[in-house]
Amino acid sequence: MSVDLTSTSGRTILAFKAGRSFRRAGTNFVDASPTKGAIVLTNEDGLIHFMWKDRTTGEVGEDLILFPGDAKLEKVPQSSWGRTYVLKFESSDQKHFFWLQDSSTHRDEEFVTNLNRTLADPNIIAIWDMRNVYPASEASTSAAGTSTPQPSTVQPIVPATSDSTPAGTTPEQLAQLRGIVSSMTGFASEDELWLTDVLSSQNLLPLFQSHPELLPSLFPHLPAELIPSSDATPQQVVEILQRTTNSPPFRSAVAQLDRALRTGALGEFVRSLGLPESAATGVGTFLAAIAEQARQEGGAEERMEED
Repeated sequence: MSVDLTSTSGRTILAFKAGRSFRRAGTNFVDASPTKGAIVLTNEDGLIHFMWKDRTTGEVGEDLILFPGDAKLEKVPQSSWGRTYVLKFESSDQKHFFWLQDSSTHRDEEFVTNLNRTLADPNIIAIWDMRNVYPASEASTSAAGTSTPQPSTVQPIVPATSDSTPAGTTPEQLAQLRGIVSSMTGFASEDELWLTDVLSSQNLLPLFQSHPELLPSLFPHLPAELIPSSDATPQQVVEILQRTTNSPPFRSAVAQLDRALRTGALGEFVRSLGLPESAATGVGTFLAAIAEQARQEGGAEERMEED
């Protein structure tokens, strides 16, 4: 019998199957314990807990409070089978040994990379193989002849909580953008709704073409090398944005945001947008909250004009 790895007092950031290994007395050899376990990383009141948990009993065998940048999980190069890892610390000489227990080695590097990125910066969003994130509709597109999405090195930027307007964007432009997004939420159910479908290049291109006055508000969010020059024509600007929304980094970032919304890990992010925390519980609730915000702001503007 296995137990729920996420049943902890804090918010689970990530978890994967791993057993413990122990140094043999008087030697530099480590022996793997056969106990089925998992490494679980949680955030409890702003503190990062690195736990090892027994997958059979649910008992927590280790619970370490880690500070950003102090610890890193590294592969033991002397391991004959390549799945033994050691948790090292910058602040001390202590070491904790583990071995990965997933039946396949395919995702070993992915698990360890995401763990180390989170230990370095707890505010990042884990990056998972896009083949495990993209919906079946995009997978069928790949089968029809386009390239298969590869693991991304780009992460969505989650700003700190703030009531300020992004640089280069006016409140009026934000209100218009929210109104546009709210018009794109007419889907049958949450199960059928994917952010990768809503923010597809096919959906965005008509918006770029019909709302040229809003395009400059997107420039601050583009890579520096893609920001259009001051003498670029509207058509050139649209082409640059179309290439951007068709690029693998953009598609990967949208897919990661989609996945993060489904895990409920973006409470602080949605609050920074002026949305209720419930908007971080799914794609549909996120878009519905944006639509409601646009309706409220639109109604407020109408009342001000009447006054």
